Amino acid sequence: MAGGVGSRFWPGSREHRPKQFLDILGVGKSLLRLTFERFLGLCPASNIFVVTNAAYTNLVAEQLPELAPHQILGEPSRNDTAPCIAYTALKLSSLQPDAVLVVAPSDHVVLRPDVFLDLLRQAIAFASQRDALLTLGIQPTRPDTGYGYIQLGPAEEDHIFRVERFTEKPDAETARRFVDSGQYLWNAGIFIWSLPSILRAFERLAPDIYQVLEKGRAFYHTPQETDFLQTHYPTTRKVPVDIAILEKAPNVFTLPADFGWSDLGTWASLHQESEKDANDNVVQSQTALLYDVRDTFVRAPQGKLLVLRGLHDYIVVDENDVLLVWPKSEEQAIKQVRADVQQRFGEAFL
Repeated sequence: MAGGVGSRFWPGSREHRPKQFLDILGVGKSLLRLTFERFLGLCPASNIFVVTNAAYTNLVAEQLPELAPHQILGEPSRNDTAPCIAYTALKLSSLQPDAVLVVAPSDHVVLRPDVFLDLLRQAIAFASQRDALLTLGIQPTRPDTGYGYIQLGPAEEDHIFRVERFTEKPDAETARRFVDSGQYLWNAGIFIWSLPSILRAFERLAPDIYQVLEKGRAFYHTPQETDFLQTHYPTTRKVPVDIAILEKAPNVFTLPADFGWSDLGTWASLHQESEKDANDNVVQSQTALLYDVRDTFVRAPQGKLLVLRGLHDYIVVDENDVLLVWPKSEEQAIKQVRADVQQRFGEAFL
């Protein structure tokens, strides 16, 4: 999945080039490219499909030239992950009806890819034999309100657990209670299920989405597909798959996983995952002078000199037309700041 705009990564992530298309880690490759190469260890390029906003299909093709045009699926509107997954599952079911689908965001960090792929192979084997909706679960390190929480139920087999309850993005007090209990994992947003299982779940639990997109079966893989999507896809309910399906389904399972994961959802998470200097600063600039600066993330374009003094625990992102200087401890507000910018100044700085 590569259709998001990365609003919490503003002003680095922009409407015309969101964070999944950026070399945000400074390694010479975009997050999308890194994710694609990671999955080549699991399957051939011909089995990899990218779902993105229709505005970004050319960007995907540019960064992943190995993909044929039919492997890049363009959504005409941003309706969150439930319609995205339903559309993809319905389209792929005509190619291989019993296939197992691994659904993964394009912008996550995986520090131990070999462990990650081994876990996916285990999950695929489980999902191929069971009517199961499986997610990878991450041990929480803090009471974060930005993640879904998975309450572990009974163990099934090979360290896979039935999920007792799935709670998407709880409030701060609930998240703290979940973490303190030791019974919850974070949902990594990486799902494994067979096409029959996920389509059955949509038909039963989100019939409004299923019925709209199921009508497209006659048009998928034909020249009429784009017209069908432009007419019908925007009418689907805008909702995450976590809320539409996982919170309601009785057959959700989780595989606890430790593979060096970060969803890289914010500047602070990028700071956490990046190499730091002696003062715990991350500096993505060749021309920056820091005086009494600690635990701060600094990003600036080539050719721009930055001189900073007295910043502790801050985010500094200079994108030429936008300069953001913001307390790292309050970074969850950046998404709202972006909305405020849009309301005040229009689309120019998005």
